[in-house]
Amino acid sequence: MSGHFESHFADSGAVDYSDQSSNIDDATIDELRQIAARYPQARSALLPMLHLVQSVDGRVSPRGIEVCADLLGITTAQVAGVATFYTMYKRRPAGTHHVGVCTTALCAVMGGDILLERAKTKLGIDEGQTTPCGKVSLERLECNAACDYAPVVMVNWEFFDTMTPETTDELLDALMNDEEVASTRGASITSWRAAERVLAGFSDGRANEGPSGGPATLLGLGIARENNWSAPDPDNLPAAEETKDAK
Repeated sequence: MSGHFESHFADSGAVDYSDQSSNIDDATIDELRQIAARYPQARSALLPMLHLVQSVDGRVSPRGIEVCADLLGITTAQVAGVATFYTMYKRRPAGTHHVGVCTTALCAVMGGDILLERAKTKLGIDEGQTTPCGKVSLERLECNAACDYAPVVMVNWEFFDTMTPETTDELLDALMNDEEVASTRGASITSWRAAERVLAGFSDGRANEGPSGGPATLLGLGIARENNWSAPDPDNLPAAEETKDAK
C-alpha cells in the first residue's frame, strides 16, 4: 500500500524555536532556584517553574526550557515534553489577557460554542491566536469545573459565570480598551503574566479578593441547613449487615 500519513496539525505541539528572544535574567533564575528548593525532589518543581517562565517570557521559551533543564539536572527534551503536554503552557506568546471559552458538556449545551464563535468574530482571530495588538489571545477550554455557572468564560484563569453573547461582547470590549474588569468569583483582572506568576507560587496578596462561592454552589448547603440535614457521623455508622437487613 502506497501513501503516507498527513498531519493537519504539524505545528500544534511544538515549541517555537525560531523565536529565541527571552527576558529571563539572573533575578528570574534565582526565583526558579527558590521554587526548586521547595521540593524534596527538585524535578517536581518543573510545573511551577514553567509558569514562572511564562510570567517572564509570555510563553515557554527555548531559553526557559534550557534554564529549567539545567537547574533540575534533566534534559531539555524532558522539559519540552512536559511543556507540550499540558495546555496551560503556551508555545507562542499569549496576549496581555488570555481568554478561554469552555465548550465541554454543560457549557456547550448552554451556549459555549456560540460564545466561542462570538469571540472569534469580535476579536477577528481564531482559537489559538492572539490579536495583532497583542492584547487578547483566545482558547477553547475543556471543563473548568464550574458547571453550575455554565456557560463559563475565563480570563487569565479567573471565572466569568453564566455568560451570554452580550456579556461576552462587553467583556472583550473592556479588555481591548484596557478597562478595569472584575471576575464574577475572584479577584479583579490584572494580566495573564501576573496570573502565571501566582501559579508559580509567588503571592500577589489578592487571594481573598472578591467572592468565592456563589448562590448556585451554595444552594445545596442552604437546603441542608433549612432541613437540619447533616452528614453521618463516621464514628457511629451502622454495621454493614444492619444496613443490608434494612434494605
